[in-house]
Amino acid sequence: MGQEESSPINDSVPPSSLAGRTVEALAEYIKSGKAEKVVVMTGAGIKTGLYANLARLNLPYAEAVFEINYFRQNPEPFYTLAHELYPGKYRPTIAHSFIRLLDDKGLLLKHFTQNIDCLDREAGVPGDKIVEAHGSFARQSCIDCSMPYPEVDIKRHIDAKTIPKCEHCKGLVKPEIVFFGEQLPADFFRNRSLPSEADLCIVMGTSLTVQPFASLPSMVKESTPRVLINKERVGGIGSGADDVLLLGDCDDGVRKLAKACGWLDELEALWARTAPAQAAQSHTEAKDKDQVLEDEIDKLTKDVDKTLDLSRWLDQRVRNEKRATPPQFSKSQHGFENGNLNHVFVSENQKSALSETPVIPKESSKASDEVKVGSGQREEENDKPSTKDVKE
Repeated sequence: MGQEESSPINDSVPPSSLAGRTVEALAEYIKSGKAEKVVVMTGAGIKTGLYANLARLNLPYAEAVFEINYFRQNPEPFYTLAHELYPGKYRPTIAHSFIRLLDDKGLLLKHFTQNIDCLDREAGVPGDKIVEAHGSFARQSCIDCSMPYPEVDIKRHIDAKTIPKCEHCKGLVKPEIVFFGEQLPADFFRNRSLPSEADLCIVMGTSLTVQPFASLPSMVKESTPRVLINKERVGGIGSGADDVLLLGDCDDGVRKLAKACGWLDELEALWARTAPAQAAQSHTEAKDKDQVLEDEIDKLTKDVDKTLDLSRWLDQRVRNEKRATPPQFSKSQHGFENGNLNHVFVSENQKSALSETPVIPKESSKASDEVKVGSGQREEENDKPSTKDVKE
C-alpha cells in the first residue's frame, strides 16, 4: 500500500476541478480562492545535506539505535546520533518556507510530516498546524513515568553527548520520536481524517511506502486536486482527474508553483529570513558539498559504530560465544536486510516498502483497518477515531 500500481490518467479524461493538469491551472485554482483548506504531506525528500542522507549510513544493525528495548539497555548510540540531528544545526529548505507561506496566507489546514527534525517549526510553521506522524525532537519525556523533560536540559545533554535522566523517577529520557516498539502519536490518529476536509492536497518529498502515513493522500475527496512535488510518481498520484505532477527536485517544484501563483519573490524573501543564524551552514556551503557530506557521514558512522559496538557482538553471536542477544531484539524483527535508518528517515529514493511500521495503538486498529488504498482509488474515512479510541 502507498506504492499501489496505477496508470497515469489518460489525457482525454478532463479534470473536474481544475482547468487542466498543469502548474498554471493549479495556480489559477489557488488564486481564485478555491483552495481555502490546504493539507501538505512531506517526507525526507524536502530536506538537503546530511539529514537527507542519513539512510546511507552503513552501520551494523543500525536500526538498533531506534529500537526501544536496545535504548533501555544502551542509550549512548542514540545520543551520539542525536548530537548531529538536533534542531538548530541545519537550515530549513525553501520547501519548508513554502509551507510557512501557505500558513501566512491563511490557507494551511494541516501539515502532516514524517520528518523528526523540526525544520518546519524552524521555518515558522506553527506547532498547532503540524502533525508529526513519527514524532520529533520538539518534546521529550521519561520513557518510564512519561514526565516531560525541560528542553534546555536535554539540549545541554545532547550537546555534551551525555544521558539525561528523569528528575522524578530517574528513568531514561528521550525525545518523543517514535521508536520500534512504540505507538504512533495520538495526535496523528486524531487528525488522520482531516484530509477529507481539504480542497487541495500537496504531497512533497515522500516515497509513500510507510503506513499509515502513506494512506493520507487517498483520504481526500475525489474532486480535490492533488499535486505531487517529488522525484518520481508515487502512491498512485497522477491517476486522478485532478492530479498534477511536478517531478524533480522539491525546491525546484516549489519555486515553479510559487512563481505561477505570483508568490516567488515573497517566498524567496521568507526563506532568506531563515539564513542569518546559519553561519555554520554558510561555511559548509562554501566548501565542496559532496566532499563535506562524505566527511560528515564517515565521521558520524564511526561515532555511532563505536558506541553501538555491534560488529563484535554480531560476530560473537554467530560463534555462540558468551555475549547474549538483547531481549526481543533481532535483525529479522523489522525485515531489514542491510543496516540503515530508513525506518526514521524515509526518502523519496526508497524503492520498496518497509516490512513493518511503527506500532499502531490497539485502540486505533479499527480505524487503521478502514483505510484502504486501491489501484488509483481514493476512499474517504467516515469513522474518525474519537479521543477515547486513541491511547494517549
